[in-house]
Amino acid sequence: MGPRFVLLCSMFGVLLAQGVEQISIDDCCQDGQKRGNANEDCSSLPLISESTTCRVVQEQCCVTVLEDNMCTNGINLAKDQGACDPLFANTCETKTIKMCCDCCLLGKALQELGLSCDHNLSVGYQCGLVSRACCVDEVPDNQTISSGQTEIQNKDQSTDNGDNSVLSDQCSGRCVHLCVGNDTCECFKGYKLRADGKTCDDINECLLGMSNCRAGERCINTDGSFRCQREVSCGTGYELTDNNNCKDIDECETGIHNCGPQFKCQNTQGSFRCVPTVNCGSGFIQDALGNCIDINECVSQTGPCHRGQVCINTVGSYTCQRNSVNCGRGYHLNEEGTRCVDIDECKGPEQVCPGHSCINLVGSYRCECQAGYNFNSISRVCEDINECRHYPGRLCAHKCENTPGSYKCSCSMGFKLASNGRSCDDVNECESNPCSQECANVFGSYQCYCRRGYQLSDNDGMTCEDIDECALPTGGHICSYRCLNTPGSFHCSCPVTGYTLAVNGRTCQDIDECVTGTHTCTENQSCFNIQGGFRCLSFECPNNYRRIGETVARLQRSDTVRCIKACQAGDVTCLMDPTHSVSHTFISLPTYRDFTKPEEIVFLKTTVSAYGPYHLGSYDVKFDILEGNMHDAFDIIKRVENGFYVGVVRQIKPLTGPLTTILKLSMQNLTHHGGPSQNVINVHVFIAEFWF
Repeated sequence: MGPRFVLLCSMFGVLLAQGVEQISIDDCCQDGQKRGNANEDCSSLPLISESTTCRVVQEQCCVTVLEDNMCTNGINLAKDQGACDPLFANTCETKTIKMCCDCCLLGKALQELGLSCDHNLSVGYQCGLVSRACCVDEVPDNQTISSGQTEIQNKDQSTDNGDNSVLSDQCSGRCVHLCVGNDTCECFKGYKLRADGKTCDDINECLLGMSNCRAGERCINTDGSFRCQREVSCGTGYELTDNNNCKDIDECETGIHNCGPQFKCQNTQGSFRCVPTVNCGSGFIQDALGNCIDINECVSQTGPCHRGQVCINTVGSYTCQRNSVNCGRGYHLNEEGTRCVDIDECKGPEQVCPGHSCINLVGSYRCECQAGYNFNSISRVCEDINECRHYPGRLCAHKCENTPGSYKCSCSMGFKLASNGRSCDDVNECESNPCSQECANVFGSYQCYCRRGYQLSDNDGMTCEDIDECALPTGGHICSYRCLNTPGSFHCSCPVTGYTLAVNGRTCQDIDECVTGTHTCTENQSCFNIQGGFRCLSFECPNNYRRIGETVARLQRSDTVRCIKACQAGDVTCLMDPTHSVSHTFISLPTYRDFTKPEEIVFLKTTVSAYGPYHLGSYDVKFDILEGNMHDAFDIIKRVENGFYVGVVRQIKPLTGPLTTILKLSMQNLTHHGGPSQNVINVHVFIAEFWF
């Protein structure tokens, strides 16, 4: 195959390692070679695998076979005619043939000039191989090749200790084929030494014109050799032998003849004949079944009896009698009644050859049948010839139907009779619009296709039915809220209020009424957007507390209102209250469709370092949920972030909206030097009705 096939094998191996379809590379190449030998178009071969690499191997192995055959033709042209001028290199085939022809003539010229066959001319790898092969082929058998290389015997013909071989350990085991001493390697017959000096490559005898194939045979390269394959079949009655010769088939010995029981089979070259086993004798003739039939000499012979006599047929013979009344069939007495004369049946009142010409014979007649009929000498009528049976597969492309005196051709479904009355042309069924949408004509049939959003009906395979995308198994993931099927498509919709359809046409996104100004909150209320709506809230500080600026860090998806304690002078009750501040914050959550892990929604952050002087046990922080934990769906954990204590509120169970609750959270500062103090945070939680 050469370097091209080695590269393909490497590519195929890499792709197999990456998980491409497991198919033999040899199968792909052998299929390409077989189709190349059949002169098929290498660029449109039927695929035997979905693998792209297998397709490349098929095509390249097919092209290699075609190139080898074309190159062999060029070499033979150079050897037979000694000139390449008649070739016009205007196609790929003639270019290859002319290149191999010219390179072969170059090799022959080098031999005639006494130059080395292994020239260093930069004529290309393939041209160099062809040139050397033709140069070496011209060297007489008793002459040494000018390159100084010696042809190595085939491994089946060489001996273990011949003149050209030594034990392989003298070459340190580096030689793949033979070691000839002095650390030098050589190859068996049919191989050539590589540039590395130890491995061998197969010689393509077919490409280099080194085969001895005869005319009518094609050279096929094999590993280390070649074989000749007959291109033309032997024909009926012959079989191909192992040495590519045609041998007569003895139908009598193999029992494939059709001779009847009254016949003996006799073999002939390419056929056989049936010889009768019974001799009927004089006065009889043997029919096709071996039966002896009497010959009517009175009819078959001209004037077997003398004048005035009547011929009377007998079994195996005839007699002559004088008879003034009966002259026998085909004769009648003349007007004088002295002799029998011939009857012209063709001029009689009864038509003996209806529809055909009649030829009178002495004592009989013969019908001259029209074309398409044969005359039956026994029944003496014109019989129709069944052309379809006599010439099977040669008259019509598809179907043949016998008719009186002729025949007519017809075509299979999907084809119509061509103008010549024999061939069949493909019918373009798409012209009659059999499909409800798209139609593609194929050879002998057609295929219906549907546009996007439709599918072919299972009933007739021609009608396109709308696909209900909303009813598909994945329909729930098409639209985030509701799906409405339309002809060839679908349409998504969102809840009537609070949501709008996103740009992608499938997802519902919340409308922020507080930003768009579509809320109904008064001037004394604050608008808080929630998923699917809004809330108008007004937070007032309790007694002995005053509202401060929103200096606390804004929590996730919420706003915070904070009130700190502001006791009047002398108000002991107020001073003894451990609550330092009361805050209100707000958060909106969806109804989680897939709740698999806790969802962190809000956190409380202290200003006390977890690694400061308080970590020795004199100071601690405690987080707790005091009220509003509906269905125990929330918890609160303490952890350290960036060196500070943080209380993280998590949703640990799913809640189905619409639902509203107020989580009352406590953050207590515990010390050993004074009473505890706490900050209360009221988290207004709104659970939306939907998950989006």
